[in-house]
Amino acid sequence: MHMINLSRVDLNLLVVLEAIVAEGGVSRAASRLNLTQPAVSHALGRLRELFDDPLFVREGRSLAPTSLTKRLAEPLRQSLQALGALIEKGESFDPAVSETVFTVSMRDPMEVLILPRMMRRLRHIAPRIDLRTVQVRRRSLEGGLADGTLDAALDVALPLSERIHRQRVSADRFVVAARKGHPRVRPGFTLATYLAEKHVMVTSRRRGPGAEDIELGQQGQRRHVALRCRNYQAAIRVVAESDLVLTMTARYASLLGTGSGVRALAMPLRMPTLDLFLYWHDRVHDDPANRWLRLQLVEALGKTARRL
Repeated sequence: MHMINLSRVDLNLLVVLEAIVAEGGVSRAASRLNLTQPAVSHALGRLRELFDDPLFVREGRSLAPTSLTKRLAEPLRQSLQALGALIEKGESFDPAVSETVFTVSMRDPMEVLILPRMMRRLRHIAPRIDLRTVQVRRRSLEGGLADGTLDAALDVALPLSERIHRQRVSADRFVVAARKGHPRVRPGFTLATYLAEKHVMVTSRRRGPGAEDIELGQQGQRRHVALRCRNYQAAIRVVAESDLVLTMTARYASLLGTGSGVRALAMPLRMPTLDLFLYWHDRVHDDPANRWLRLQLVEALGKTARRL
């Protein structure tokens, strides 16, 4: 038998071959498959060409399998049965018994906001499902969603292709975090006071402006960033023990500032909200497991889940 390129094999031909073996003839195979006898005969001809073997020889009124067909019969039957079970399993998803592992890309702040509530939910409704969170570089995000290394991603607005679906899942306003008892930054403080203070900026980049710096720049203003760091927990500790101030989202400030000696004050600068988006690839748009994951992420954010 010559080498066969699997990418050129029509799965329907293998289904026909298995039916002829099982039924012992073309007409009975046609009846089982709900096909016409000429269609099955045509498929058999293609199979003979594919395998470079007659596959069946006439013995009286029935077809007898060749030695090659005998070798193929049982592995083919088992493979088609396994494939059928796989397809049937893929068409449904039961979180109560699934042992799926999901991988989601999100930034550190999102982990603090989402994971405690998410894991409480999974413990009750999906005890066998495991969750992995990673932080993927934004330029690699679409590739991860496309090749399946990521099931979903949570991030700010990104310029991704039309193959990537997105849904805005939250919009958060900015506030200024300062230690309680700060001598100058108090409720009702002005933009002039904000600009006169030294700031902490949380970012993974070595240089470049934050959203607040862009807004200030449009007004011809600039602030003094005394510390750039990568972690909000560290930044909050710095703010609690100094006169530095930190601009951050209100939701995250309320979570991290509790019991830390830090309070959140209204931002003295008009700024757009920070929008968070859920991203997933077109190939899993209708996948039941991925749809379920997206629903859990939205609900873990505390929003009323819309149809995904």
